[in-house]
Amino acid sequence: MLEGWINWILPSIISIIELIGIFVVAVSAAQGFYFYLRGLFGYKGRNVKLDLANGMATGLEFKVASEILKTVLVHDLNELLVLGSVIVLRALLALLIHFEMKTSKEHDA
Repeated sequence: MLEGWINWILPSIISIIELIGIFVVAVSAAQGFYFYLRGLFGYKGRNVKLDLANGMATGLEFKVASEILKTVLVHDLNELLVLGSVIVLRALLALLIHFEMKTSKEHDA
């Protein structure tokens, strides 16, 4: 009974979390582009690179959360290997983004 309920509701939850991650990245990219354009015309109030990296890292965290939830639905070893490699790649991307954010903060200081 519980397994059937999980198999029924979990794909919807995973899709919602993935959409949230996509939304966060898209909004961050649009906002970063907007502030980049403003910077071209003399406004220097924000660190566009840092804001964009922060948005990408946050969106990536949502995507990793959805991948972790997908592990509940894994049925064989091949699916687990693919899912594990996706999680590792996204974690590496998150580390690179955080490193870039740290470097950018130190450069601005």
